[in-house]
Amino acid sequence: MLNLVLFGPPGAGKGTQSALLIDKYNLVHLSTGDIFRYNMKENTDLGILAKSYIEKGALVPDEVTIAMLEAEVNSNAEAKGFIFDGFPRTHTQAEALDAFLASKGAAISAMLALEVEEEELVVRLLQRGKSSGRADDQNPEIIKNRIQVYENETAILKDYYSAQNKFIGVKGVGSIADITSSLCKEIDTLI
Repeated sequence: MLNLVLFGPPGAGKGTQSALLIDKYNLVHLSTGDIFRYNMKENTDLGILAKSYIEKGALVPDEVTIAMLEAEVNSNAEAKGFIFDGFPRTHTQAEALDAFLASKGAAISAMLALEVEEEELVVRLLQRGKSSGRADDQNPEIIKNRIQVYENETAILKDYYSAQNKFIGVKGVGSIADITSSLCKEIDTLI
């Protein structure tokens, strides 16, 4: 089973690349952002709770996110593997994911980290905000806060996966096709 963590700051291209990789490798894409947005749109209890954190540029609490991801994995029991996009974001989430996958006889194959400079991220997110209507992508201060939260709370996972020899940095700037090619080259060495 191929289980990948697609990692990078907001605006790095995780969603774009995930869409291309799931087709090529026949994986299930699990995006916490997509799941949270769906729940917010539907005004579910989880959506209302998630929205209160996301609108401030903060992370949704680990317990909520972990339970949600476990339910998604369990609902795709026949999958050949997963791309985790936006998860894990904390050390606690990474440990919980490892334990959960181990209970199913599986593990994370690699963390593929899209590496992009902050200035480029702000430009990309503001452009996405214009086309998507997402409020969290329209305010430069919220964007910078999201990037800072990523740097302070999430980027530390590089060390977690490096210690397991599972961290792979990939340049996240260039054409979409070039970035996809770089990711595929790394993935192909895993299978």
